[in-house]
Amino acid sequence: MAEQVAQVIVGDGQGVSPSEGSKAAEGAPAKKTTQARTAPKWESDARDRVRAAVRRYAKPLNDLMARDANEGDTRLLITDFLCEGLGYDKYEDLTTEYQVKGEFADYGIRIDKQLVAFIEVKRCSQKLNPKHLRQVQMYAVNEGVEWMILSNGQVWQVYHMTAGLPVVIDLALEVDLLSDATLAAKTDALFHLTKEAFKRRLIDDLWKARAATSPKSLAQVLLSEGVVDAVRRELRRQTSYNADPTEIHRILREEVLRSEALS
Repeated sequence: MAEQVAQVIVGDGQGVSPSEGSKAAEGAPAKKTTQARTAPKWESDARDRVRAAVRRYAKPLNDLMARDANEGDTRLLITDFLCEGLGYDKYEDLTTEYQVKGEFADYGIRIDKQLVAFIEVKRCSQKLNPKHLRQVQMYAVNEGVEWMILSNGQVWQVYHMTAGLPVVIDLALEVDLLSDATLAAKTDALFHLTKEAFKRRLIDDLWKARAATSPKSLAQVLLSEGVVDAVRRELRRQTSYNADPTEIHRILREEVLRSEALS
């Protein structure tokens, strides 16, 4: 190691002596070094726990899929994953069959005795769809809860609800435990659902970033007066044609952007 420090490599790849290197360095400005972020112990522990759970639950989940297990069996696996993988206490943090105006949510998640999320569970072979989201959204609206989670054991979807008329629903996170994505990618995603991360509201940053760059948000930016004018000027520079801003706006809205981004 000492030899590696002493040898200074210059542009032509030739080594110079330590004394020559010191003289050259005297007149050079000091270079700033960026240190890699060191995760706090709680985060490292949480990530390790999630990583181990993703590995451990792959086989039981595949077994459930193979026999087309019912919703009750799927719920058992999800309960274990919430506790062993995501760090929730079965008795302190989870409440099952949470009653909301005569209906029952599959799970409520409590952190420091405050209800922070609802979870709606579907059988492992059932594809998650908007109908399931509307169901858990009703619970969230009635209880004033921001976060909604849909899961069939394999796929986990996390939505944020912003209250208002109408309410705004944003998909903050989606992860498929049986997909071809890397273990690291699955761990990074599910880390935001751990009790430790949820308590620190780290998922808020994820939601805000995703909401800011959603198709609807980007469509609004592209149709804004400033961007339309910038497009007009660039068209004039490239083609010498001075297009009408209203016509540019119409073409962007009706012919360029997807209709679902404008709804």
